[in-house]
Amino acid sequence: MNTNVSLSAKIPQELHESLQTYLAENPNWDQDRLLAAALSLFLLQNSQNKVKQSSQTYRSCAQVYLETLFG
Repeated sequence: MNTNVSLSAKIPQELHESLQTYLAENPNWDQDRLLAAALSLFLLQNSQNKVKQSSQTYRSCAQVYLETLFG
C-alpha cells in the first residue's frame, strides 16, 4: 500500500537554491523524490541506536529510501 502525504515546510533560502540547482542538473529527479530520499535516509541513520526500534519501521524506511534512490 502506497500512501502519499503532502508536507509544507519552511527552509532556508540557501537550501532552496541548492535544491533547485541540484534538480536543474539532475532532470531524472524531482523535488518529491529528493525529499523522500533525504527524509528516509535521515530516519535510517538516526534510528539505528534507538532502544526497541520497530524492525518493521526500519524496513519500511529502508524500502522507501531504496525505491526512491533507484526508482
